[in-house]
Amino acid sequence: MDHFKAQLLPSFRKSSEMGAADKGECGKDRRAHHQRAQSLAGPLASTITTATAEGVEPIGAACGEDGLPQSMKNLSIKDVRHQSEMSERVVEGKVKDKGNPKGQGIVVEMTVRSSEGRHTKVTYTTEKVVGNGSFGVVHKASCAETGQTVAIKKVLQDRRFKNRELQIMRLLDHPNIVRLQHCFATRKEDGETYLHLVLEYIPDTVYRICRHYSKNASRIPILYTKIYVYQMCRALAHLHKMGICHRDIKPQNLLVNIETQQLKLCDFGSAKVLVKGEPNISYICSRYYRAPELIFGATEYTTAIDMWSIGCVMAELLLGQPMFPGESGIDQLVEIVKVLGTPTKEQIVSMNPTYTEFKFPQVDPCSLKKVFKKVPADTVDLVSKFLVYTPADRITAIGALAHPCFDELRNAGGLLPDGSPMPQLFNWVPGELDCTTPEQRTKLASCS
Repeated sequence: MDHFKAQLLPSFRKSSEMGAADKGECGKDRRAHHQRAQSLAGPLASTITTATAEGVEPIGAACGEDGLPQSMKNLSIKDVRHQSEMSERVVEGKVKDKGNPKGQGIVVEMTVRSSEGRHTKVTYTTEKVVGNGSFGVVHKASCAETGQTVAIKKVLQDRRFKNRELQIMRLLDHPNIVRLQHCFATRKEDGETYLHLVLEYIPDTVYRICRHYSKNASRIPILYTKIYVYQMCRALAHLHKMGICHRDIKPQNLLVNIETQQLKLCDFGSAKVLVKGEPNISYICSRYYRAPELIFGATEYTTAIDMWSIGCVMAELLLGQPMFPGESGIDQLVEIVKVLGTPTKEQIVSMNPTYTEFKFPQVDPCSLKKVFKKVPADTVDLVSKFLVYTPADRITAIGALAHPCFDELRNAGGLLPDGSPMPQLFNWVPGELDCTTPEQRTKLASCS
């Protein structure tokens, strides 16, 4: 493959994942982009928190990748707040104790106003840092009044750049999406503003589960892989129906309650409503899970990039390691070509119509049955429908839910092999099956 890479490099450079447009948007490195993607545009009060409608982008009208349903068109944050299921709203929040350098003992006090107009003090004390990165830091914390454990995500604000995380999270209410409980902003003495998101706390991730099995030289049981992937698809079907693309599906962003096996999608810092005809940055999504159209520099992509990412996560669960572990954009493409073969001219055009270099060495595709040995045929078939070059040919999230791979879950009688109950897989929320075909609806609704 070194020979292939050498031949590929000259043409690939002409439309790489870090083209001129992306450099202008993302800066010189991925860390700079990720920080921008996590920032929230618009001024925030020093101790208050509600977000303004400033910086809200246009919202499309169709059900799917073209935008939100008509009923949600042009919503502002204020409008969304009234439609939310959240019955309480933070009207004031402040850090009472900065804690120690390890992130322990930070005391956050909020005044919460109920729907009846009553004001209540709510106090959280951090226990430890459970996540950090260029976006900020996530603490595990406990509520002094109720004993409830939560996660508090603290994000540095940069008024120059837009972030849709708070706006989008206020739109979401689904069993497989992490729930936003409260939010508020604080301002430090140096003038820097931070957004604090109080989220439900779920201790484990698909990433940690994968590592656990890998360290023990074993694989995750296929039934559990199906349970996790099914719930991923439910979360994405909900997002995609609203025109929202997550743009950072990876094992670290898939939370799992190992006692119930319920999975929840988190981290909406890179999420965006995709509007047909509007350009987007292509330097998005973590590398191992990045769709090929992004590597080819596409700026008008669809929610299909999330479906490629799910295929990569599913493959990783089955193999015990990432399927396409490239160290750069070109390495990533080489790893993909090793398995799927060289994309045709038509496939490249479908991924990025502006790409003009088609002189790639020819590599034949590899049979996925040889890649996924001892994996049931219906499971391999679903992976093959996720990992398709042409975005429009990839299976949709709702289509994946009706795939025969998941018939085992529909016929399992609600129990895991050890006799414990399965997570709730068929507790459809209102409108969840609206974008299904009659055949899909019949198959999915019959399990309710």
